[in-house]
Amino acid sequence: MAMEDELVGVFPPDFKWGVATAAYQIEGATREDGRGASIWDDFSHTPGRVFNGDTGDTACDHYHRYAQDVALMARLNIRHYRFSVAWPRVLADGKGPVNPAGMDYYERLVDTLLANGVEPAVTLYHWDLPSRLQSLGGWTQRDTVAWFRDYSAMMAARLGDRVKMWITHNEPWCTAVLGHYLGKHAPGKKDPVAARVAAHHVLLSHGLAVDAMRAERADLSLGITLNLNHPYPADPDSGQDVRAARYADVFQNRWFLDPVLKGVYPADLDDLLGPAPHAVRPEDLDRMAAPIDFLGVNYYSTDVVQYDPGKELTRARPVTPTTRVTDMGWPVVPQGLTDLLLRLGREYPGLPLYITENGAAYRDRVINGHVDDAERIRYLKDHMRAMADAVSQGVDVRGYYLWSLLDNFEWEMGYSKRFGIVYVDYATQQRIPKQSAEWYAEWIRGRRWAVPAERG
Repeated sequence: MAMEDELVGVFPPDFKWGVATAAYQIEGATREDGRGASIWDDFSHTPGRVFNGDTGDTACDHYHRYAQDVALMARLNIRHYRFSVAWPRVLADGKGPVNPAGMDYYERLVDTLLANGVEPAVTLYHWDLPSRLQSLGGWTQRDTVAWFRDYSAMMAARLGDRVKMWITHNEPWCTAVLGHYLGKHAPGKKDPVAARVAAHHVLLSHGLAVDAMRAERADLSLGITLNLNHPYPADPDSGQDVRAARYADVFQNRWFLDPVLKGVYPADLDDLLGPAPHAVRPEDLDRMAAPIDFLGVNYYSTDVVQYDPGKELTRARPVTPTTRVTDMGWPVVPQGLTDLLLRLGREYPGLPLYITENGAAYRDRVINGHVDDAERIRYLKDHMRAMADAVSQGVDVRGYYLWSLLDNFEWEMGYSKRFGIVYVDYATQQRIPKQSAEWYAEWIRGRRWAVPAERG
């Protein structure tokens, strides 16, 4: 039996309901119109790096089909779209002259979005560093900080008259840890010192980019997106488990929250990762804490942890119940989103928040032309309710960008995982809106649950 809409009035009328994508995951056309190579082109073409040998060479062919995809967004009542710019598409070498064809593509995309009543939000870095800059040291090289600053200022100058919401970096934790410590992401390094240096340079580049973009245009809304969670101790009465949760929090959250929002690194970080590298200069901390207008929060899951002194990096061993998991193997923990948002509102008061990614992968199948993804709807509904719980308690959340509009290239997992609310047949590039897409369209239209509410 359908329930009465208990959330009427929780979200204000100007709340931004949108979807999100990233350039390398959907664009394709990696060798067209003067685009330079990125570290993800190099990584995905290295045997053994990506499942099934998949690459982003074609992906969802969004580069050629963007008008179709924008029209689909409009049909689904989506009025807010977060996408990323491929740095090597507009600057083939990451620096130097602008590639006119690449810039023209993003000009056309933004203009098409606006013509269809869709407000763009642009992420400047979603992991596709130009290969030329990687050959010069990438994020372990301090010069990359200045190159990113210059690229950011250039993009603000070119698109800032039409795009007002900008995100400097997506998930610096992934750039540092997955890319430089664990080697699961490009550039595939396994070096703890490199990870620490890369993280520092990414955060420093964020601060310098914010200042440079603000100098270009004073009317921009500028922020950064962090992938955050809310680790819980398995036994709240166990000092060791509480310590494990604290270490997990430092490693996943405070390593990036505190420098950006407080201008300091957490003291426990050195306990986990060793002494700060020489790349950290005293004056950097003030620069990386340049004032921002909002914080983007990516939330998918969280862990219950126990203390384990032998556990690398965090000394925290996940023991999260797995009665509900997504196709990524991630536990479904909506309460973690509520508690995370309440914590952010409490510890970093006065800062508007956006959920810049939230979603789930499931094993979707097309049957008679339809995709019934009831589990995704349940996941989304539970997390919207969790977000509403925080909003009703006074947390300033201003928008929600569902991940993702389209099934796409899921990094080291290739095309084996489907996060989209629109099914993509990669052989034909046919788009098939799933049941969740129609549900989300109805939710946006009326802000009413289209299915019975169930707490997970």
